[in-house]
Amino acid sequence: MRTADIAVLVVEDEPLIQMDAVDFLEDAGFKVYFSGTAREAIACLENFPDIRVVFTDINMPGDMDGLALSKSVRDRWPPVHIIVTSGKRFIGSAELPSDAVFIAKPYRYDRIVEQILQMAA
Repeated sequence: MRTADIAVLVVEDEPLIQMDAVDFLEDAGFKVYFSGTAREAIACLENFPDIRVVFTDINMPGDMDGLALSKSVRDRWPPVHIIVTSGKRFIGSAELPSDAVFIAKPYRYDRIVEQILQMAA
């Protein structure tokens, strides 16, 4: 599968981290959408049905964090793959929705790309 065939939604409230993630995923050839809150992410998923992977931070402003977002994604869009990340806490698989993956910050870009390709294969 070509990376250009995979749309990824980056959900990150820190602008510099968001820009960095968007840049490295675009440089890897993915189609990338981004949002700064979980509510914006849900709107993206509703408006862009080509999204195949959600890459979300846990800690975000608003009434929904990245874990709640990932559970909502699993309930509403079961085929969408989910990568959850955080630099402030470690999440075990019991806290994640089925088939979601946790990758701690700071993450290596090549590991994120590899994980997305494995999920989308």
